Amino acid sequence: MSTVLSNFATWKHFLADRVSQAKKIGMTEETISSLAYEIGTFLDEKVDPKNEEERVLKQLWDVGDEAERKTLSCLMVKLVEKS
Repeated sequence: MSTVLSNFATWKHFLADRVSQAKKIGMTEETISSLAYEIGTFLDEKVDPKNEEERVLKQLWDVGDEAERKTLSCLMVKLVEKS
């Protein structure tokens, strides 16, 4: 995972692939967003930011409440879907 997180573009590509795979097996947007939130929680607790983009996301995550963190997770999914 550390290689994936070392470059933000690589992370976005990795996440986009996983979102695409999830859709192909029939996961709903709600389920995908919920998983994105769980991943965000894991990353916040266990992984140090590797680049400026990740530092900004961590800062936003840290100041947000649960609803805002869920919104941030949904926005990350949308971002990679549009990329």
